[in-house]
Amino acid sequence: VPALTTELQFAQRLREHLEEEQLLDRRYRLQKVPGGCMALPVLEEKLSQLQLPLEMPCELVWMQDPIPSRAACRQTPAQKLREELRRLLGESWSEKLERDVPRAWQRHGDLVLLSEDSFRNMCWEKLGPVLWETVASALGARRLARQGKVLPDGMRSPSVTLLLGQDGWVEHVDNGIRYTFDVTKCMFSPGNITEKLRVASLPCSGEVLVDLYAGIGYFTLPYLVHAAAAFVHACEWNSHAVEALRRNLVLNGVQDRCQIHHGDSRELELRDVADRVNLGLIPSSEEGWPVACRVLKKSTGGVLHIHHNVETLPATALMQTLVPRAEQGYLDRAGSDGEVQHPVEDGGQQTWRARIRPEWWRWAEATAARIQGLLAELHGQLWRTSILHIEAVKSYAPHVHHLVLDLECRPVLP
Repeated sequence: VPALTTELQFAQRLREHLEEEQLLDRRYRLQKVPGGCMALPVLEEKLSQLQLPLEMPCELVWMQDPIPSRAACRQTPAQKLREELRRLLGESWSEKLERDVPRAWQRHGDLVLLSEDSFRNMCWEKLGPVLWETVASALGARRLARQGKVLPDGMRSPSVTLLLGQDGWVEHVDNGIRYTFDVTKCMFSPGNITEKLRVASLPCSGEVLVDLYAGIGYFTLPYLVHAAAAFVHACEWNSHAVEALRRNLVLNGVQDRCQIHHGDSRELELRDVADRVNLGLIPSSEEGWPVACRVLKKSTGGVLHIHHNVETLPATALMQTLVPRAEQGYLDRAGSDGEVQHPVEDGGQQTWRARIRPEWWRWAEATAARIQGLLAELHGQLWRTSILHIEAVKSYAPHVHHLVLDLECRPVLP
């Protein structure tokens, strides 16, 4: 490895110069050499660009036994896994098998959840339990599981196989909230973290909330722990999720402020109780809209958080549209995949306009009109619905976005 040697007094200045010119080879350490000098490794492919100030006396040498830097010695878990598997398989190792080795996974405590397409080649089966022990050791886990396809049972139940270990219960911490669940029975969606953080920041002090699709408490817990909701009615029909939700309420010390309604939320008997309703179901929560309207307080109304998957035109064919401020509301952020609204000063009055995808706005307007009609029909009086916010949670599929509409619903007083 080529290196420049210089006296110790010049070593720092030389290093700064090499770093500035992007000539320093960071794969190797700086080394002391005989004669009270320091050797600084340089990139061989850039030797032709080496130009040093005259005041830096140095000499070009070749280091025979360079010491790798700490960063170079550090292996990523994926690299370590491949190395261990190559050693295990020996001459049987092939590019075809390497494509079967996962590059990403979910970690829940001491359990690693592998992707569905991991280790599907029949050649892995002859290794037996030693394969899973090797994988777990390389990834620093004690238990392993592999994802399968989500079951079409209406509950989005996972199809997960436990590969190593006897128990699928794990604990996961998100934003200071502890979630426990059985990975073989319940799903955990890390992609919803932005919405969970947003929910946690909402001003819900003193409010009663109805969560129509509570699951293991993805949104129920942020409302209780961080948003300071006074009470939550959590509805869930999956018995495995209900068991996890019960444990999670206790884990976070909020069990006294939540009632679990085990069963189909469409048959919920609650009426006139909610200041806020969460409808966290995709691809559509539409079947829950009548229930959400029934549980809102008749005298004061409240806010609905409506989740939905909305199809969007490809960006190349997209025409952005200016959308005026909605009555008594605004769109303050269209999300990372859309445009961000900025306040504009106009004659001393602040006005708001949002540049959002037209499909998002059309869906929000249609939903607001539909909810307004449902409320009037159910309560026998006029209601006003106002779009407060549209949140883009994530891309669910090509040109399909998981959105959340915050819709304010208020009765029109005579």
